[in-house]
Amino acid sequence: MLKAVFFDFVGTLITKEGENVTHQHIVEEVLKKAGRDDLDVIRIWEEYEAESSALFKELAGKPYVRIRDVDTRAIETVAQRYDFTVPEDFWEVSIAMHERYGRLFDDAVETIRALKELGLHVGIITDSDNDYIEAHLKALGIYDLFDSITTSEDAGFYKPHPRPFELALQKAGVRPEEAVYVGDNPAKDCVGAKNVGMFSVLLDPSGAKRELWVNCDFVVSRLSEVVDIVKGLQED
Repeated sequence: MLKAVFFDFVGTLITKEGENVTHQHIVEEVLKKAGRDDLDVIRIWEEYEAESSALFKELAGKPYVRIRDVDTRAIETVAQRYDFTVPEDFWEVSIAMHERYGRLFDDAVETIRALKELGLHVGIITDSDNDYIEAHLKALGIYDLFDSITTSEDAGFYKPHPRPFELALQKAGVRPEEAVYVGDNPAKDCVGAKNVGMFSVLLDPSGAKRELWVNCDFVVSRLSEVVDIVKGLQED
């Protein structure tokens, strides 16, 4: 009997497009504080994204280090390249921009509510610092919709390490086979969930990750499709 559904956050509940806009505004604010209006925001953003992505790729499955430190290291690498100073309140700027510009998928709220109406525990499992996820969820107006929130900071490891998934299951009081995990990363989300015995659902709106679908139990193009999958599993 299915009892719980957990979601990833970035790229699953909030759009990657919105995240890109958020990060562009972060860079814009950083350059403004540094007095470097001569630098191209998009170019600096692209290099910041590349540095950040490379650092996080190295951290997959490894012990937790603060995301604020990883992001700061990424922007400082670019700052050294272009000779500007990163403001001391960089992380506060980052959280403020996420609060302002983050965007949910259109069907995120209706999907969460539909799952809760089925009597399910609905939670989040995300590679995140606690202050970031709490501020972001509250700004989006969905913080109170979740029964549990499990971060890499809580678990001490990054996905796909088993610990974030195991801790979330403990919080919900359910066994792995009674839970579904929905994410947008086949390697971290699907593999991580399946390795502990959970059902895995990949959100892939454009079908761009088709070659990696084999890692996932189900693939959807819209979050709302998760409700039908869950209903089907409840009937099994």
